[in-house]
Amino acid sequence: VARSLMVISAKLGMHFTIVSPKELWPDDKLKNLCESFAKETGSVLSITDSVDEGVKAADAIYTDVWVSMGEEALKAERVRLLTPYQVNAALMEKTGNPACIFLHCLPAVKGEEVTFDVIEGPQSRVFDEAENRKHTIKAIMLATL
Repeated sequence: VARSLMVISAKLGMHFTIVSPKELWPDDKLKNLCESFAKETGSVLSITDSVDEGVKAADAIYTDVWVSMGEEALKAERVRLLTPYQVNAALMEKTGNPACIFLHCLPAVKGEEVTFDVIEGPQSRVFDEAENRKHTIKAIMLATL
């Protein structure tokens, strides 16, 4: 998800930051592609392993499951790598932005990539996001008929 969001953010001229361990950063091919889009649109892209630096002044925090279907063998390593990046109340507070929202493509593993209080809290927009995705899919289906 982060890679797709990086591409569309670069194309739309958005500010976008990936915060993750260096082992999971996008490859140079994707970074170069996004940087070429950013030059045309004025997008500001950054990648960091520092949570404090990466979430500062964020308008939205987006995360995904740590282990995708078919990658179950990677679970222990992913949990080890990603636990410091768990989206929790302390991370949301580090944004310094009380209007910052939380997004997730769902389904989420509550207690792993995000804590219950964040995904079920007032900053969460995950269910609005899911509903919007439904309507987007319907529009694409209609356009292709």
